[in-house]
Amino acid sequence: MIFNNGISYTEETMTKNLKVLLIEDDMIEVMKMNRTLKSLDLSHEIIEASNGEEALRILEEKEHLPDIILLDLNMPKISGIEFLKILKADEHLKYIPTIILTTSSNHKDLRTCYEIGISGYVLKPLKYEDYVSRMAKVFDYWSITELIKA
Repeated sequence: MIFNNGISYTEETMTKNLKVLLIEDDMIEVMKMNRTLKSLDLSHEIIEASNGEEALRILEEKEHLPDIILLDLNMPKISGIEFLKILKADEHLKYIPTIILTTSSNHKDLRTCYEIGISGYVLKPLKYEDYVSRMAKVFDYWSITELIKA
């Protein structure tokens, strides 16, 4: 490992380990994400929030902000879109890349999310192998992208 400005990189790929806030109310989906990271042999840190309210409490700790947010749209208490509006209205939090991870292929949701300011919209595939492949691409991309520290 090479350490630079508090970020650890693997020597062979020069990718950084990410701190990821996963906002997902379905525990099976949370387990699937953790299983995917393990199968891909990735050491990203996953912080779990089961709804938008819990995620906002986590984000109040400004010194421990995530590098990226993976957000489900269909959640109790605060919907994903409502959460996005709150996040993007905050001067410090609005720079955290937020990727929608959902089963909703609703074009209206897609358009609304991009209008609010998401960084990506990923549909959850039905087959686990396709899910792993898709998440590998997401993590590969964000591991090499230069991020603003909020």
